[in-house]
Amino acid sequence: MKNFAPERSQRAVLQLSPVAAACALFVSALAGSAHAQTSGEQAAAPMATVTVSGIRRGIEDAISVKKEATSIVEAISAEDIGKLPDVSIAESIARLPGLAAQRVAGRAQVISVRGLSPDFSTTLLNGREQVSTGDNRSVEFDQYPSELLSGVTIYKTPDAGLIGQGLSGTLDLQAVRPLAFGKRTIAVNVRGEKNSVGKISNANDQGNRVSFSYIDQFLDRTLGVAVGFAHLESPVLAQETGIYEPWKTDSRPGVASGTTITDGIKALGRSGYNRRNGLMAVLQYRPNKQWTSMVDMYASQFNHEDTANQWEVNLGGYNGGLKPDPVFTNVTNNGNALGSATANNVYPLVRGMYDKRKDDIRALGWNNELRLDGVTLVADASYSNAKRDEVSLENNLQLGAVNSVQYLDNVKLQFGSGTFPLMTPTRSYSDASQLYVKGTIYGSGYGKTPKVEDTLKSFKLSAKFDAPKAVESWMSSFEVGGNYSDRQKVKEQPEGNINLQGNPTTISNDLLFSPVNLGFAGIGTIPSWNVPAVVAKYMTFKPTATESYLISKNWEVSEKITTAFVKANLEHDFGSVTMRGNVGVQAQHTDQSSDSNYYDGTAPAGQQVKPVHDGKTYTDYLPSMNLAFAFEGDQTVRMALAKQIARPRVDQLRSALDFGVSDTTFKPGASGGNARLDPWRAKAFDISYEKYFGKKAYLAAAAFYKKLDTYIFTQTKSYDFGAYIPGTKANTAIGDYKAPYNGNGGNMKGLELSGSLPLNMFSPMLDGFGVVASHTYTDSAIAIEDPDGSIGKGIPLPGLSKHTTNLTFYYEKNGFETRISQRKRSDFVGEIGNFAAERSLRYVVGENIIDFQIGYSFQSGPLKGVGLVAQVNNLRNAAYETYNGNRNQQLEYQKYGRTLLLGANYKF
Repeated sequence: MKNFAPERSQRAVLQLSPVAAACALFVSALAGSAHAQTSGEQAAAPMATVTVSGIRRGIEDAISVKKEATSIVEAISAEDIGKLPDVSIAESIARLPGLAAQRVAGRAQVISVRGLSPDFSTTLLNGREQVSTGDNRSVEFDQYPSELLSGVTIYKTPDAGLIGQGLSGTLDLQAVRPLAFGKRTIAVNVRGEKNSVGKISNANDQGNRVSFSYIDQFLDRTLGVAVGFAHLESPVLAQETGIYEPWKTDSRPGVASGTTITDGIKALGRSGYNRRNGLMAVLQYRPNKQWTSMVDMYASQFNHEDTANQWEVNLGGYNGGLKPDPVFTNVTNNGNALGSATANNVYPLVRGMYDKRKDDIRALGWNNELRLDGVTLVADASYSNAKRDEVSLENNLQLGAVNSVQYLDNVKLQFGSGTFPLMTPTRSYSDASQLYVKGTIYGSGYGKTPKVEDTLKSFKLSAKFDAPKAVESWMSSFEVGGNYSDRQKVKEQPEGNINLQGNPTTISNDLLFSPVNLGFAGIGTIPSWNVPAVVAKYMTFKPTATESYLISKNWEVSEKITTAFVKANLEHDFGSVTMRGNVGVQAQHTDQSSDSNYYDGTAPAGQQVKPVHDGKTYTDYLPSMNLAFAFEGDQTVRMALAKQIARPRVDQLRSALDFGVSDTTFKPGASGGNARLDPWRAKAFDISYEKYFGKKAYLAAAAFYKKLDTYIFTQTKSYDFGAYIPGTKANTAIGDYKAPYNGNGGNMKGLELSGSLPLNMFSPMLDGFGVVASHTYTDSAIAIEDPDGSIGKGIPLPGLSKHTTNLTFYYEKNGFETRISQRKRSDFVGEIGNFAAERSLRYVVGENIIDFQIGYSFQSGPLKGVGLVAQVNNLRNAAYETYNGNRNQQLEYQKYGRTLLLGANYKF
């Protein structure tokens, strides 16, 4: 298995190692726990009357959830309605022990749980599995406004009664329950935003966030209503460089044999915006103690637009066939890779790469709970739908109306790691009147219009019975139930060339935006322009999904899952030790299928596109056990055993394939999806020790072990193409099929240390100060293969960082509050979307993200209820960097700037 490249030294704002801080905190707190416990016991009575708000309230509510759970969980609770601790719900989740975020375009968007990629976890909203706007199941968390959520619970161990649970964990996003509030509550939050990168092209560097929440009770508190609306407008601004992948040892004139080199390099200023409107509504009706009915609705519309204003040069020996040929001079190496050189006789491009995406999510649920004598019945029905419409366009410009040797250039190159590479041309590319829309060495342009729709319907019935008297000393109750879900996901991806109409032309002034400065990469300024308008004025674009090479990019996947479960809730006293927990089994029957098409070039014209249907059914029995032993001194030991599954990626289940027959061997062959995949399957063991200090503090140490019995790899295997070869020239039915297949898995294990402590436990002088810290170590012997990738063989599990650390110091007293938070993770393999709208694996340099917040809430007087807040996110302007397998083979280096937010909130 490939090891990650050594990490370079970090010049962090916080010089104290978070690992050392977390461990030191854990040990010192345990050493002083006896004194702290005594003090806590003496203060127990008055503590019950203290009203806690702000940061402490959120922390204490989360500790209560963790303490009372029978499973091993982590939790986030809003400090107040509409005030989750971070700007993004993903950032809040990523601060929890064992969880880590991957940034996409500068935003924390997807979550890894305990070193496993987002493929292995599932996300619920109010206990129901959610659809996604991507090709896969994993939810993009920036679709869910944090202002509309009351909290998040992450289940690290399974529960037989939890529907839709994942293999690595289950993340349950929760809306408010209006009847849980004692009175009408109205909250308004307003924040302005400014990005330190500054304006790029036509994109402003300012944004805003506005949210409103209304909660009320009617009809003598039998009817509760909650409505929340959140608006986001945030600039997309970035300075980026990218290097063609893979790095390879191809021969190049002027470069020593065996040197690792790239085929090209680019620099760009990205400009655009994110706009999101989210609406959440809850209607709760409880006419008596026996019956509660609740309808909840969530709707979100997310609009994203950005343009990569880009300078790019091919270094692979291609300059459009012009003479003289490209050649390298002044070459130096950085280890085995090219370190610096001058690339002579190259023909750079100035490009506009435009992307516009609109995501719509709708979710509706209706839950009824009826409590009778000795039994509780629950019925739950839900529907959710997600749609994605996207347009990707490119314009290519070069010097000169015709491709000519007089426009060739010599470019000085400097490669490295931990900073932007430099590409310094001899010519200027700042004059738009010298750059032509034409048939460049990369053509005039290409575009895509992918669409995704995901629909999920489900219905659940369950019953909870009081335990019979014969076993009530061991069991408090038992539950039985079932759930049926029906999911349909459809993807279409029309594509096509963007062709020039008429003669080569420069771009008219009315379509030009402000020049973009690429000085950070040594280039200077380049023009920027309205890409869609240029396509409309000078070009034609007719995307199609019917070309032979596009047929397999369109597919439909259906998944029908019937789940039945039985669970016993345990409760027993062993002297002074109290045991709580549950044991049960969940049976899942899955019926998965896919309908797609393939292209048969041997068929008569008009009959080449043929349907293909495939699928399978399977059943899994998933036993689970969670035990929690409460000892004297507010100590808890938890233990869990389970069998778990994670269903394959939806795009892997497509039946679509590219089929053909060799002209030389006459053997059939294909590549595509596999609708007959089995899920990932695993066995898991967890153990946790937790020390609580009432509900104001805790310390915990946990260990986990997973044995993945199966894994899903892309492989090439022999396949019977008997159904595809009639009428072709194939002389055999057996050929090679490259697709996802089930293969052997392996073991992974880890250790978590976490704690949350108000420092007045140690000294009254530290009243108001507190710290929340965690460190997770994860190790895996599993190595995966990615034949279509560029980062080599023996790849570590995607999403796995060996070390993940979170550290927050805070102070809160008399209305004043401040905190500084750090999220740090070591190198990992990330899944990155490429221009082909496909996932690509790359090594990602470990990140160190620091955020700061300061605020004041008025406690009395005419401004009571008003709070002021200032935040700086990404205080270090930490870069996002990827590499090919060794740090001296950088692939991407991106900076998104610091984000300053100033705002106010009012609750009444």
